[in-house]
Amino acid sequence: MPADPSPRPFFDPATALPPTGRPAAGLLAELDALRAADAPTRGGRTFAYVYDPGRPEVDDLAAAAYRAFATVNGLDPTVFPSVARLENDVVGAVASVLGAPGAQGTFTSGGTESILLAVKTARDQARAERGVRQPELVLPSTAHAAFHKAAHYLGVEPVVVPVDPVTYRAVASDLTAAITDRTVLVVASAPSYAHGVLDPVAEIAAGAAERGVLCHVDACIGGWFLPFLARAGRPVEPFGLSVPGVTSLSVDLHKYGYADKGASVVLYRDAELRRHQYFAHAGWPGYPVVNPTAQGTKPGGLLAQAWAVLRHLGEDGYTELTRRVAGAADEVLAGLRATEGVRVLGEPAGSLVAFTVTDAGDAPDLSLVLHTADEMRARGWYLQPQLSHAGLPPNLHLTLTPATAGQVGALLTDLADAIEAARALAPATVDPALRELAAALDPDALTPEEVAGFLAFAGLAGDGAQGLPARMAPVLALLDVLPPRLKERLLAEFVGSLFRV
Repeated sequence: MPADPSPRPFFDPATALPPTGRPAAGLLAELDALRAADAPTRGGRTFAYVYDPGRPEVDDLAAAAYRAFATVNGLDPTVFPSVARLENDVVGAVASVLGAPGAQGTFTSGGTESILLAVKTARDQARAERGVRQPELVLPSTAHAAFHKAAHYLGVEPVVVPVDPVTYRAVASDLTAAITDRTVLVVASAPSYAHGVLDPVAEIAAGAAERGVLCHVDACIGGWFLPFLARAGRPVEPFGLSVPGVTSLSVDLHKYGYADKGASVVLYRDAELRRHQYFAHAGWPGYPVVNPTAQGTKPGGLLAQAWAVLRHLGEDGYTELTRRVAGAADEVLAGLRATEGVRVLGEPAGSLVAFTVTDAGDAPDLSLVLHTADEMRARGWYLQPQLSHAGLPPNLHLTLTPATAGQVGALLTDLADAIEAARALAPATVDPALRELAAALDPDALTPEEVAGFLAFAGLAGDGAQGLPARMAPVLALLDVLPPRLKERLLAEFVGSLFRV
């Protein structure tokens, strides 16, 4: 067959497939160079997104296990029976720690997929058993954004309930009062990501059960930490499927399970509820399709490395790692509470800490929070800035890991210096006229040119990630005052601009 003579519709030498193959050594060297620009994932200085056990052999084991199963396709366990064996072992381990008799679950690609599947299951169960056609999801304002993503994907209306402004915990009676005949699921967090506090799960689940509604506990961040915290002798409120009224739960093994990303489990009270999660289709001429998850093809390597890491560390290993995190949290909290101008938000349940920086009148100061984040980044630390929301103050988020234990002293010393430097800087303020203009804009009516202009003004224009400003305080200060829908539109366009092809 002759070659297609038509010209290529797009050609960029920087991204095009090379005409001839390149040697492996050069490609690996290029990957290493790209990683050099990223935040470090090991060493205890990045306080979001990464979970460092401080044990290099865990990384080596995970990589070797992945390689052993890298070519295995989890789509069909009748062809690859090892997949069913490994998943049963992994889910069984989770069920033994967090479940109840009869609990059933599924291995997923991460917390977002686990949450999406739990919402789908609740929607479909309510449709089948209660005839609900316009489903609602009741959740506290601190519930993870993944629930809003699931609601958006699945046509479920989120009903957001404010949390206690002092403790940052969900108020069980308020969540129960928000339940209607259309509610398919009520959500609790164990703990919430933003502030690291544990919602009153037993009360929330009891209120949902009284109204005949399912209750999901988002334990993505704490599900494989809090049980071992209790085993280490710390008090922990019950939150798993053994709590009456809790009907499903999500737990990420790529967080405090220390498996590679992505590895998560969604767990249900029984197989009858779990069946609403599955998709099956035989109405086409190809092979019969049965998908337990949103994915079809599933990488066997991720399942294998989770299985290997769980069995390598075991109960004693996880308990010891959790004890190290708890010790680091004690030290961090004591240091933060002794630092002038710092206020810890709520009572952290264990491994997550949020704190704000205050002005002379002891009020949270957005500019100081953002400048402190920049100053800490300049000193080699990444603390995650979180903007104000619905009366909740701006703050800096810390995800503590075992590797943090050896870094607390240096962290607190640099933090005190960073706050002092932040107070000496000019405030990161937003022009009132720009704020007024932004409030009048219709995000959905903006043209691409208008969006590009706004991004350029905000300092978010440029050629990919390399175009980011060195200091993010002015950018984040502007984002903080924008209406939520406009903020979402701009951020979506900005992230889209990073992916140029």
